[in-house]
Amino acid sequence: MRIHITEPSPILNIPSWPILDVATRDVFVRMLEDGSWGRYHGPHCETLVAALCEYHGVSHSILCSSGTCAIELALRAIPVGTGDEVILAAYDFKANFVNVLTTGCTPVLIDTVADYPVPDPDRIAEAITDRTRAIIVSHLHGNLVPMREVCRVAADRGVVVIEDACQAPGAMLEGRRAGTFGNVGVLSFGGSKLLTSGRGGAVLTSDAQMAQRIRLYTQRGNEAYPLSEMQAAVLLPQLLKLDVRNADRNQRLLELVNALGNSGICPAMNLVNAPRAVSHQPAFYKSAFMLPRSDHDNQRKYFCESVRCAGIPVDPGFSGLHRIHSRQRFRAVGDLPNATQLHKRLISLHHTALLSSAETVKQIAEILQDCFEDGYTSGGRK
Repeated sequence: MRIHITEPSPILNIPSWPILDVATRDVFVRMLEDGSWGRYHGPHCETLVAALCEYHGVSHSILCSSGTCAIELALRAIPVGTGDEVILAAYDFKANFVNVLTTGCTPVLIDTVADYPVPDPDRIAEAITDRTRAIIVSHLHGNLVPMREVCRVAADRGVVVIEDACQAPGAMLEGRRAGTFGNVGVLSFGGSKLLTSGRGGAVLTSDAQMAQRIRLYTQRGNEAYPLSEMQAAVLLPQLLKLDVRNADRNQRLLELVNALGNSGICPAMNLVNAPRAVSHQPAFYKSAFMLPRSDHDNQRKYFCESVRCAGIPVDPGFSGLHRIHSRQRFRAVGDLPNATQLHKRLISLHHTALLSSAETVKQIAEILQDCFEDGYTSGGRK
């Protein structure tokens, strides 16, 4: 199949997000009837807190206005301050880096595992100094960080672990939910996330002192980082369906990877061949793939543009933190070659594509292969 498309394609049936199902529609109807959508305080936030605690097996869930705020609150819960250091991977979400600076700390960047957006545990011990207060580790693009190893290194050196599960709600690692291995975990409910209320986030912990520090910081006569009653209400039915949807996305991703074969577009994820496994289940908000090494900086850009014109939600990955910030703002451990390759070569597929039918996934694979052959391998010069 040869496809040359310059405008969105009508042939793909990729659902929009968020999905408007009967359960979500009923939530809005009930809120209109009882007026709870416009209240400062009501039943929905309290119910969501209890549901998140039960689902994750933690003692405390503190709701807030975004995943970005949740990372900041996790740092303040330690607490950290001026002169402290916080370790994170050089390939990570930019807001995590900025939050470290916001709290007066110095980001310490470590390299990732080769070809995977996961911090290299071997680099963590090397990065720790007597100024290190915390490590931020993020489950990104369908990858799960080896949390037991990270937590062991951190515990040996008295360092707090902040586990960023903003991209991985509901994921299972060694029989536990993502966000529950670290001293504190973080979720995001942003508009494109697997659990969405447009904006919002949550901090998860079983440490009563950390939870209390967050509450003291956010309570200023009113809630300084609020999640609204309306947002909480629409999150509840999504949480009930999260496990099923995560398993469905996993299945579709396996089908996509099999269909791509040896096309040159290589998966950069922790794939699980038993999609409904209990002990280990990634969550695919973004699915990571690596393009081949190239001497042409624009090849990845042109590839992503052509794929998006075909109606497939593909984007370049994050920019490496060491490539977009002044060296005066951070300390780096080594030359960070693996993070540099992710900066140049990683692409991500949005999860809505994995909510499609098996037939649509086959079409997606064919289009990805054609765009790769027609554009990427020719240097984006066609």
